[in-house]
Order: sequence, then structure tokens, then C-alpha cells
Amino acid sequence: MTLSIEALDARLAERAQASPEDSYTAKLIAKGTPKCAQKLGEEAVETVIAAMSGDREELVKESADLIYHLLVLLRSEGVALSEVTGELDRRTAQTGLAEKAARTRD
Repeated sequence: MTLSIEALDARLAERAQASPEDSYTAKLIAKGTPKCAQKLGEEAVETVIAAMSGDREELVKESADLIYHLLVLLRSEGVALSEVTGELDRRTAQTGLAEKAARTRD
């Protein structure tokens, strides 16, 4: 059985409650949002590099790191995964082009 993003998020919620000495997730969150955001950025760059190099195996690994660090950042900021999936649901209720055209411009 494949791990769902919701199951991963639940696992991270448990690990976030552990001691930072025992859990990498707890250690990142204890360092605060700037560190979590930095790690997400690093993983995003590594994911792009893997994609551009055509290394499928590396792309899979870096994508896993990217998703993990995104969930950690959301948890650090108190943003529930359900808020993000709710936004995705709202956006996908119409075509991507229609959704993008309906966005207000600043």
C-alpha cells in the first residue's frame, strides 16, 4: 500500500511532538519557520536540478524530500494540510486556465 499525503502528514504530526533529539521533524520545527523554509527552498532547487538532468530516480527522491519539507513548513506555520487540499479542490472545480483568469491582479 502506498503512503498517502494525509497519512504522511499524520505521521509528521506525531513526530513533531517528539523530542528534537529524537526526531528530525521536531528538530526542524524547533528551529522555526525560517529554517523550515530554507530547507524547502533547498529541496525545491534539488528537485529542479534532478528534473533538468533527466535523472528519474533522483527526481523521485528529491520530490519525496520536497513534499516532506513542504509538510514540515506548513506544520511550522500552523497551516493544516486540509486547508491546502481545500484550496486545490476549489481551484480544480474549474479548468486551470479559467481559474487563473479569474484571479485578481494586484
